[in-house]
Amino acid sequence: MKTIKVLGPGCPKCKTTFQNVEKALAQLGIQAELIKIEDIEEMMKYNVLTTPVLMIDEVVKIKGRIAQINEIKEFLK
Repeated sequence: MKTIKVLGPGCPKCKTTFQNVEKALAQLGIQAELIKIEDIEEMMKYNVLTTPVLMIDEVVKIKGRIAQINEIKEFLK
């Protein structure tokens, strides 16, 4: 099972990215561990400065912009 993390302080872009991940998972019909990290100190551990960040299995896939549903689906295939 894949682990997907969305890092961001709770801004609208971060919330949209999280919702897009949920939609992508539903459209593909797959299960994943989906984690939202909003704590600044926790985010700093990943050494990223721009949010939102989409990580899949501890690899940064997108940072600094909203991850689109089709992009997320490609990463998950």
